[in-house]
Amino acid sequence: MGISSSLILFAVGAVLRFAISVTTSGVDIHTIGVILMIVGAVGFVVSLFYWSSWGGFGNGAGYHRQRRVTPDGAGGYVEEDRGHF
Repeated sequence: MGISSSLILFAVGAVLRFAISVTTSGVDIHTIGVILMIVGAVGFVVSLFYWSSWGGFGNGAGYHRQRRVTPDGAGGYVEEDRGHF
């Protein structure tokens, strides 16, 4: 389950729990809302955990590029590019 689907599940659950005031026989809408909110929250936490394990932003994994620009002494510059994983 992705982050966006978890947030959608949580939002639908919150609407069912807090914004709907209809009573039905045999089905408790508020309980379904609470269940959807719990599933959405758990899915969000699990998605964040797996997102950080495979990449995400700024965890130091992946391809890195280093670029060094130094003056050459004659008024120009020497550029050196180096990429590594």
